[in-house]
Amino acid sequence: MVIDFSTYYDLPAQIDRIFEEMRKPLYFTQRRVSYPPVNISEDESNIYVSAEIPGVEIGDIDLTLTDGSLVIKGERTSESGKYFRQERATGNFQRIITLNVPVNPDNVAATMKNGVLSIVLAKTEEAQPKKIDITVS
Repeated sequence: MVIDFSTYYDLPAQIDRIFEEMRKPLYFTQRRVSYPPVNISEDESNIYVSAEIPGVEIGDIDLTLTDGSLVIKGERTSESGKYFRQERATGNFQRIITLNVPVNPDNVAATMKNGVLSIVLAKTEEAQPKKIDITVS
């Protein structure tokens, strides 16, 4: 007699999916994505964060660097007028980006161009990869 237990191997993933579905908004009109959307990349010496924040003035954005995270906060004000349909979200937003490597807080640069906020965070010296020489014994 052969008993197939393969459906039970994926049980933790199935339970995780159930809880993820419970955390999603109930209504279709509610946002399910984080705002602002970001792209995060890195090379040997820097971490690059690019956030799409069109229509928000630079003065309405607050960037904070803590020990292990970068916080992007701001407010998108609604334009005055009578709308037939308004799909662009307005109000306060906050995005917390966890940094897995130590960065130099004195060497951070941020620029805004065409609604895209670009942030460059320099990694500290100890976070950068080091080449190890192998000797023959």
